[in-house]
Amino acid sequence: MIAAVLFCSLFLFFILNIPIAVALGLASMVAVLVSGMPLTVLIQRMVTSNDSFPLMAIPFFMLAGTIMTYGGVSKRLVAFADSIVGWMTGGLGLVSSLSGMFFSAISGSSAATTAAVGTVLFPEMEKRKYDRTFSAAILAAAGETGIIIPPSVVMVVYGVIAGCSIGDLFLGGFGPGILMGTSMCFLIYFASKKRGYTGNPFTGFKNVLKSFWGALWGLLMPLIILGGIYGGIFTPTEAAAIAVVYGLIVGFFVYKDLKVSHLPKIFEKSIVATAVVMLIMNTAGLFSWLITREQIPVMLANYFVSISRSSLAFLMLVNVLLLIAGMFLNASAAVTILAPILVPIATSFGIDPVFFGVLMTCNLAIGCLTPPVGVDLFVASTISGVSMAKISKAIIPFILILVLDLILITYIPEITMWLPSILK
Repeated sequence: MIAAVLFCSLFLFFILNIPIAVALGLASMVAVLVSGMPLTVLIQRMVTSNDSFPLMAIPFFMLAGTIMTYGGVSKRLVAFADSIVGWMTGGLGLVSSLSGMFFSAISGSSAATTAAVGTVLFPEMEKRKYDRTFSAAILAAAGETGIIIPPSVVMVVYGVIAGCSIGDLFLGGFGPGILMGTSMCFLIYFASKKRGYTGNPFTGFKNVLKSFWGALWGLLMPLIILGGIYGGIFTPTEAAAIAVVYGLIVGFFVYKDLKVSHLPKIFEKSIVATAVVMLIMNTAGLFSWLITREQIPVMLANYFVSISRSSLAFLMLVNVLLLIAGMFLNASAAVTILAPILVPIATSFGIDPVFFGVLMTCNLAIGCLTPPVGVDLFVASTISGVSMAKISKAIIPFILILVLDLILITYIPEITMWLPSILK
């Protein structure tokens, strides 16, 4: 009864186009009222959902990414990517994808990656007469690795909920992130060849080395984070705080692009982005507590086992479920809602929770590109001025390639687990 009220209310609020965080909270409140529980339960459970020290990493990683953007790191990463692939067919498109992979290792967010790369490259694409809709789709796809390649805010959320190592999740994200980013490059290359988009003349290996040196401080950040975590020097939360200090030092004293006048805007952007994620986690945590209280995970586990005792069949069903969920839910919200349900079932099938967490993240990263709630599409649309309808059509080939990548990641676990297994 309570479960039916909960899901029907949520579905109704989605139809009414109420924001995800508010819809989850309202649906939970309706269920609590129907159950006869006191409304104080709402506040208690919402506070409990975010009462975790590792979650402190989220605001710090978001702040670090914003500082790096204002500190000149993003334009230097783009310059480095341009020196490597800018001379090839579809050079600017390839630069977008490669820059997205580089910036993903700093931002922890797909939307931030799309914004950082898009604001630098879209004007250049226009100058080179790239089709605006094609360019917008490339920029949206470039941000897709933002939550896969570490540091990843979504992986921090999953690690807290599933109780598994955030460091292992970060390491596990490298293989799938590189696979998906490289696939985008191949697609952009062949599409650009068909459209006749050429690159710049190759400027020589000296320029590659020069641009690498310029981007080095940005490229070092993920190495410092993971090296410190695995060296036992600091926890993931402390690593996030160190990333902020590192970003400030690089921005103020190395690149000298960061100004004191930038700080109010940096803090404003970081606070708003963090507030959105944490509010979603608050209400999604309440929603998850209610579905757990109603024994829905147990019922679903029994249902999955009754369908098949094969872990491969289970993973196929999970992929379908998550791809659909990613169309309607923010990645952090989807993890908060679905991880408590799916992780116990996955472990009962003998599936490593680290592998499962990375798989969930890859699924939901594709959701960043799928309408109606694809956040990367909204960011690319804002930057380019191209309508959501046009971008949604142009992004279809990218989504199809990413789904093929997802199948490989699902059934070849070594893509995810090779790096964590080496360092264990």
